[in-house]
Amino acid sequence: MALRPEPAETARGANPAAQRPVKPILLIEDDATLNRLITAQLSRAGYVLKGVLRAQDAKRAIEEEEPALILLDIRLPDRDGLDLLQELQQICPVIVLTAHGAIHQAVRALKLGAHDYLTKPIRPEELELAIERALDHAQLKRSGDFLKDRLQSLTTTTMVGASKVFDEVRRQISLFGPTDATILILGESGVGKELVARAIHDASTRAREAYVAIDCSTLQENLFESELFGHERGAFTGADRRKLGLVEVADGGTVFLDEIGELSLGLQAKLLRVLEVGTFRRVGGVTDLKANVRFVAATNRDLVTMGAQGKFRMDLYYRLSRFVLKVPPLRERGEDAVQLARHFVQTRNFQRGVNKGLDEGALGAIRNYRWPGNVRELRNVVERAVLLSGTEPQITAADLGLSLRAEPPQQDDGIRFNFKYLPTIDELQAHYVETLLNRRHFSRARIAEALGISERSVYRILQALKKK
Repeated sequence: MALRPEPAETARGANPAAQRPVKPILLIEDDATLNRLITAQLSRAGYVLKGVLRAQDAKRAIEEEEPALILLDIRLPDRDGLDLLQELQQICPVIVLTAHGAIHQAVRALKLGAHDYLTKPIRPEELELAIERALDHAQLKRSGDFLKDRLQSLTTTTMVGASKVFDEVRRQISLFGPTDATILILGESGVGKELVARAIHDASTRAREAYVAIDCSTLQENLFESELFGHERGAFTGADRRKLGLVEVADGGTVFLDEIGELSLGLQAKLLRVLEVGTFRRVGGVTDLKANVRFVAATNRDLVTMGAQGKFRMDLYYRLSRFVLKVPPLRERGEDAVQLARHFVQTRNFQRGVNKGLDEGALGAIRNYRWPGNVRELRNVVERAVLLSGTEPQITAADLGLSLRAEPPQQDDGIRFNFKYLPTIDELQAHYVETLLNRRHFSRARIAEALGISERSVYRILQALKKK
């Protein structure tokens, strides 16, 4: 259900705030006549409302669909309203309704966590204004870092580079961004996959909403589930209160799952459910909640090969890879390394109060280095050089120190066979495929190309290897 005006009221120019797609309002008021009056009033104003007379009914209503806001009468027939308030304010904002002679109770209610209080009889305009203030406050609280995050986006998502391969990345961002589909970003470590994910969010219709990122490789399985989906009070030891997960924090926005290939098979299944059904449950919860977010995932691993090895669910891969965006390594981007180096120098000049530049020796060293750590390594090298060069206006090759950075040895392209007996053709083929699988960047398609067979045949070979 959504808290929005009816189409006719929208056409007449109803309150724009009431048009936001949020959950319903729950009214807990034991006076049946007043309950009907408030419900009718707010329904005419365009809100979706559910009215109940008792605390017991309210509990069932919350289990069926968690509300966006609760209007709570202090005096209820089956429960003290102030005791109930302490539980409800952990779910959503609560506006307390009180009689004229109970102002002291209203003050106590505010201390217990109520967002606001209104005295009866309640004027319609006063009630609607209080509701809008509470909903606006809840939205700001849910994404309290949004403005800071947005400012960071403006300063960190500069897409530097003029190479053809990077222009293609920009083109794909402009194509994929406005869609609401899940996107899988592929690329080596350090190429800037998170930068691309942020650019996709900024190019989307969700750009004005929250963007949250989570590194799948740094959290334990139980912590990851709580981080992504949240948890209920008492769900596990130490869960002393309800916590919203990133899916709820990013409501209406984007969730970026970095290093998706590091997820366990159990978590992959839970993520697949969110992608397929669009709902999730908090840890320890029994209510299905709607996931109004767009997922963008990234990895430097070959998920197809992992799938063939039983380490990644192929049904999840197909869900994630409706659109695939490959970010090229820095060594394939030509002069982009120089442009990026100049950009990093410019953004770090303030550290020494000197308008620094890169001399010809430094530029030559940047062009000749292969940058195995990609853009991340380049940024670290430049930031270090800015400090080492002190007050000198020019950064030299010596300041960069690239001659001292050992590049990883290149992989030998050959394959050595070492059997102590005469192997069969099938054994040779299996050994060949297994050797290629242990090398980086050898996807099923590339193995098929090397063997001169179809990908389907490679898949059968991999399945046979798994059974051994």
